[in-house]
Amino acid sequence: MSASTENRGVVYKGPGEVAVESIPYPKLELGNRKCDHGVILKVVTTNICGSDQHMVRGRTTAPSGLVLGHEITGLVVEAGRDVEFIKPGDLVSVPFNIACGRCRNCKEGKTGICLNVNPARPGAAYGYVDMGGWVGGQTEYVMVPYADFNLLKFPDKDQAMEKIKDLTLLSDIFPTGFHGCVTAGVGPGSTVYIAGAGPVGLAAAVSAQLLGAACVIVGDMIEDRLAQARSFGCETIDLTQDGDMADKLEVILGEREVDAFVDCVGFEAHACGCNHGKEAPATVLNSAMSLTRAGGQIGIPGLYVTEDPGAVDDAAKHGALSMRFGLGWAKSHSFHTGQCPVMKYHRPLMQAILFEKVKIADAVNVQVISLDEAPKGYADFDGGAAKKFVIDPHGTVAA
Repeated sequence: MSASTENRGVVYKGPGEVAVESIPYPKLELGNRKCDHGVILKVVTTNICGSDQHMVRGRTTAPSGLVLGHEITGLVVEAGRDVEFIKPGDLVSVPFNIACGRCRNCKEGKTGICLNVNPARPGAAYGYVDMGGWVGGQTEYVMVPYADFNLLKFPDKDQAMEKIKDLTLLSDIFPTGFHGCVTAGVGPGSTVYIAGAGPVGLAAAVSAQLLGAACVIVGDMIEDRLAQARSFGCETIDLTQDGDMADKLEVILGEREVDAFVDCVGFEAHACGCNHGKEAPATVLNSAMSLTRAGGQIGIPGLYVTEDPGAVDDAAKHGALSMRFGLGWAKSHSFHTGQCPVMKYHRPLMQAILFEKVKIADAVNVQVISLDEAPKGYADFDGGAAKKFVIDPHGTVAA
């Protein structure tokens, strides 16, 4: 049992406001639900995600007081009586999906839509609205359930700490970007368009390269983020500039369509060109159908929600978007949406990092900050910083 009884975390206070506050030290339970299958982690790193930002902007029904954070890497300090294979002292990566390992979907590898961890609907995550009530991990300590099933143990702690800025990204954005590319059919020789150069978009771009893509094109409206994409060999398109997108692809590829399209923007998308300041939630999906070759695939790791209080119209407030779906049907496109099943990918991607086949921290421009700096990290990220903010609650990385 850990001697510590104190804990602090990043708490959502209301639209545009987060604060670092004292919160309860975790127990092996959630409400009346015992979690003897869980562990308590001393958090080593925990990352700010674009999905968190949607809540902080007030674009979801997240309640005030929610402890944020679903990207967690930590050191086991206590293990429940039913945990067999994970031990105190282990350094582990936590998939952001919470999965029981016992239900039909988990047994089929669909851990993003576990049937037993959220009474409201399939799928759960830490510190996220409508995702089961599990406490988030932008904290000093956090409880993780179903530890034997969920956790990825790093084989060598010292080696892992040397590469912790890369390995911290295994909890979400690296597998999510990779999943977007896999579901878009990216393979050797593919031409790929990545919509969005935030951290997930950049992770998708480097994933496309890892999968053997011939040309990776990234589109965004923020020049610093486009420069970050160019830093590891991507072509880029500035979406604030007027002009037909197919024309822009033709300049780069000699063709007006791509083999694979990955939407890393989601429901807060904005129109391109002279209307780039105007929100248009279906614009990326419509571009995907327009710019992907007949028979091509479209991966959609970008977040779309069922309830958006800040949407531009009443339909979008309930997740109903105006899509030109007939075009996708006519071109025999396939679409793949939903949470990434992190466990499908995190071990092989760990190996790619440990054997230096990919430098994901450089690609997404990791910046380590303290827990107390988290509110500023949120503000800078909201302002479009071309960085992935990684919180170091105990000064472990800095040391």
